[in-house]
Amino acid sequence: MNTSRRGLLTGAAAALAAGPALARIQDTLRLTGNFVQGGHAIGTTWPRALIFVDGEALTTASSDGTFIVGFDRDQTGSVAIEARSGDRSIRRAIDIARVDFPSTSVSGLPAATVTPDPALMDRIRREVALKTEGFASRLDADNFSDGFTWPLAHFRISSRWGSQRILNGTPARPHYGIDLAAPTGTPILAPAAGRVTLSQPDLHFEGGLVLIDHGQGLITAYLHQSRIMVEAGQDLQRGDVIGRVGMSGRATGPHLCWRAKWRDRNLDPSLFIRG
Repeated sequence: MNTSRRGLLTGAAAALAAGPALARIQDTLRLTGNFVQGGHAIGTTWPRALIFVDGEALTTASSDGTFIVGFDRDQTGSVAIEARSGDRSIRRAIDIARVDFPSTSVSGLPAATVTPDPALMDRIRREVALKTEGFASRLDADNFSDGFTWPLAHFRISSRWGSQRILNGTPARPHYGIDLAAPTGTPILAPAAGRVTLSQPDLHFEGGLVLIDHGQGLITAYLHQSRIMVEAGQDLQRGDVIGRVGMSGRATGPHLCWRAKWRDRNLDPSLFIRG
């Protein structure tokens, strides 16, 4: 047997021996993140794999196999996450920890404070349609994979994410934002790269509102701005100024209400902070 022939056999034998080990390395589904109510999982698997959550196909991994799954404020029990690519599939189940969200009761409020004036309903419905379109964006990106930075350089947390008020004995919609108190005019910074999907200066509830899609339906919202400095369709990098803190819309003082949503699930954006 000549040297070249022996080399070919040796190489083939090595490839066969390495094959199963290589397959075991590749056939993986890794999950990191915050497995709590309002939290999220960031996963890695096969590029462009279809991702199922509790049996429902909800998203697709990026070209390098990165994806995100969000857990709503009221998510309980375990969540099954499965990746499928061709005839390959792999599944993981993770338990979602409960969070003790604060609750306060307020009684004796005028009815108009709890229920919107019917004269406003047409405007509110039009604005809901605008926000729904903005939240429907599905940018093919994974800009969330490196985490977020805070959107304000200096602030005080004035209201926790997920808190709830009981108004005149009736539970109100939970507060799906984290309120960051800061002086009017404080610059608001993009916490990660993304694309602006909505830029509206004067909505009834939110006042000046900007939505940013960070990829795969993970969208962050910035409410009550005194000035908006970006336009819909604009691509942003981490740290770009998107606007200024204010108290427009339904607000009692200058602050940024920061929100996040993954598809129809409300998430705590502060859980994406790294560093």
